[in-house]
Amino acid sequence: MTGVRPIVVAVIGAASATASEEALAEEVGGRLAEAGAVVVCGGRSGVMEAVCRGAQRAGGLTVGILPGSDSDEGNRYLSLALPTGLGHARNAVVVLASEAVIAIGGGYGTLSEIGLALKSGRPLVGLSTWKASRDGIDVSGIEVVETPEEAVRRSLEAAKEQRQMKRPYGD
Repeated sequence: MTGVRPIVVAVIGAASATASEEALAEEVGGRLAEAGAVVVCGGRSGVMEAVCRGAQRAGGLTVGILPGSDSDEGNRYLSLALPTGLGHARNAVVVLASEAVIAIGGGYGTLSEIGLALKSGRPLVGLSTWKASRDGIDVSGIEVVETPEEAVRRSLEAAKEQRQMKRPYGD
């Protein structure tokens, strides 16, 4: 295999997202695809479906890490539906399969993925999502942005920085 491996970005968010969150996710998906990134998500509805829809419309590749054992539970915008049978534990696979994570809105499942991203050292960009604090002090690790453009730019930059740190000789 030749060429440069595309950057993989996980986009996380609630299955029961608001229309505003879905609009943000769809734009993020389109911008990620235009940049040549692969989108990984939980593969179901809400933010996950919207990011895949945006990526597909821009000609991108989308991968859904599904909680159940049936690929048909995935949304119709997935290029690849991967059933795991892991339930909520699939959140770890979503995060660890990525080089950067973008959180959009979200419920408790998203919060668990945020925790996993922080714990595993994945670059994490937040767009209208949870804020982390401990004893009233903000916890570093979530780079808060205001627009889909910023979210995509920062996640791709962070993923590239991570790659460079893994290859100190530039090969």
